[in-house]
Amino acid sequence: MYTPPAFRDDDKDSLMATIRAARLANFVTATADGPLATPLPLFLDETEGEHGVIHGHLARANPQWRVPAIGDGLAIFMGPDAYVTPVWYATKQETGKVVPTWNYAAVHAYGPVEFFDDADRLLDVVTRLTNLHEGARDAPRWAVSDAPPDFIQSQLRAIVGLRMPVMRLEGKRKMSQNRNAADRAGVVAGLAASERPSDREVSALIPS
Repeated sequence: MYTPPAFRDDDKDSLMATIRAARLANFVTATADGPLATPLPLFLDETEGEHGVIHGHLARANPQWRVPAIGDGLAIFMGPDAYVTPVWYATKQETGKVVPTWNYAAVHAYGPVEFFDDADRLLDVVTRLTNLHEGARDAPRWAVSDAPPDFIQSQLRAIVGLRMPVMRLEGKRKMSQNRNAADRAGVVAGLAASERPSDREVSALIPS
């Protein structure tokens, strides 16, 4: 990921927060036939290893797990993002030398990939992933144990587990740090007034 120094995010707490908040990631592997990518709900177990271990699952019919990966896998976690119009910049009135841009947060996690189809391990991953997302909902909530055991077993046979110990993290938080204070203030105000929740999230992340 191209990351100019002004936008580099090396703070581990910030990186973990972006990963935890991302509800869907893009999982990428390089292969002899070219890159393969699948959008997946993934979770990070921060108690395993230095940077944690990413867990998830994909459909057994998905060819990505069958094609040998070249090097490490890559999980891409996106935080809030927003379009930034030049009309919010004070510099527009002063010189007119401004262009549109995009503010966003992203974390790239790299590591060796393991695919598995052990039923017990799959059940653990599915249960933890379900509990993670159902736990954030208001009641009523669904649990894996709500479904008949034989049905769950049949569903587990249709998926393959994914485990990726994180060996390297790259973080980028592009939040108008390269603009002057007046321009940043204009962006904060503009995004704060937006109807888009993600725009308002970005507004709160821009440094004063």
